Amino acid sequence: MTRTGLYPGTFDPLTLGHSDIMRRGAKLVDRLVVGVTTNPSKNPMFTPEERMAMVRDEVARLGLANVEVRSFDALLMHYAETCGADLIVRGLRAVADFEYEYQMAGMNQQLNSRIETVFLMADVSLQPIASKLVKEIALFGGDITRFVSPGVRDLVTARVEQIGRRGSD
Repeated sequence: MTRTGLYPGTFDPLTLGHSDIMRRGAKLVDRLVVGVTTNPSKNPMFTPEERMAMVRDEVARLGLANVEVRSFDALLMHYAETCGADLIVRGLRAVADFEYEYQMAGMNQQLNSRIETVFLMADVSLQPIASKLVKEIALFGGDITRFVSPGVRDLVTARVEQIGRRGSD
């Protein structure tokens, strides 16, 4: 029997923290689906297609042969069912993440008790990294090298040049 995991997220942009959870999550299952989803409330810097390409490039860079990248715009548990997922992989950075994720796991369990949620603690060195903060740092001209892969850094830098840096007045 093949064990399938689903690691959902907006990945806008993909951080080293996301990559760490992908790498570690891929070890827990035979097949890991990274589900790139939409969340307009997060003010996306990249389109869903650009984010999928970003994640695919990172999967290739990490050599994760059992990981596939897909997009979705649906209720997570419905999408998990269509993927044949046995578990949802979620990364935790801090207590605030735990409170939110704990509530979501409870709701998801009510929707489908067959699919488990597995929490992976972020590597200590990666705990402070958040996509929102990476975007903010980049938009104000800060160095994001320590938070994202070189390819993602180049994409974020190019996007900031395209949309304009903030605080340069």
